[in-house]
Amino acid sequence: MPRPVIAIDGPAASGKGTLARKVAAAMGYALLDTGALYRGVALTMIRAGVDLGDAEAATATARALTAADIDRLTHDPDLRLDTTASGASRVSAVPGVRQALLDFQRDFAANPPGGLPGAVLDGRDIGTVICPNAPVKLFVTASVTVRAQRRFAELQGRGENPDFADVLADMQARDDRDTKRAVAPLVPASDAVIIDNSDMTPQQVLDAALDVVRGRIPRAWPHP
Repeated sequence: MPRPVIAIDGPAASGKGTLARKVAAAMGYALLDTGALYRGVALTMIRAGVDLGDAEAATATARALTAADIDRLTHDPDLRLDTTASGASRVSAVPGVRQALLDFQRDFAANPPGGLPGAVLDGRDIGTVICPNAPVKLFVTASVTVRAQRRFAELQGRGENPDFADVLADMQARDDRDTKRAVAPLVPASDAVIIDNSDMTPQQVLDAALDVVRGRIPRAWPHP
């Protein structure tokens, strides 16, 4: 039988990554932050001094990435830099990059590492492209102002001195790129449950997500 997949999509700074970690922990599922794949491509290119607008170079970089590279990069603090995230948004619009990483993500979903009973994948097109048959699809979002405030606070927490107007403008530009790209634009799947957490606590968001999981894959629910 196919392993259950929980697809969690949403725009930048929506809180989908935090939610994915909590849901995976609650379910005992494997977790893949698919954004780390694209950030890994961007960071590799940035460090090599390669133009992020070079589609051929981006595709070659994506094809060369291995599971070991992704594991190493996931623990690299530079992967979380805003410049890396912005670069990831750019390379993710390249069709060749998306194709190169597609098989990696689908294989993870079909064969969760460690023989775990299911997988949680978070990103921007999991429910629409990567795992369109996932029994659980969540689209996590918040207003662009709220998301910019979260990113602003995150940057301050790293000791940076960001300008809020710049953070907001970058967030708006990233949303524009993600929603208008020709390949796999950021949109909720038709059967996704939308969770707008603009005014929700983290616990309320988790409870809402697990309620959906409980309703859609009850046999996989680990608690009585």
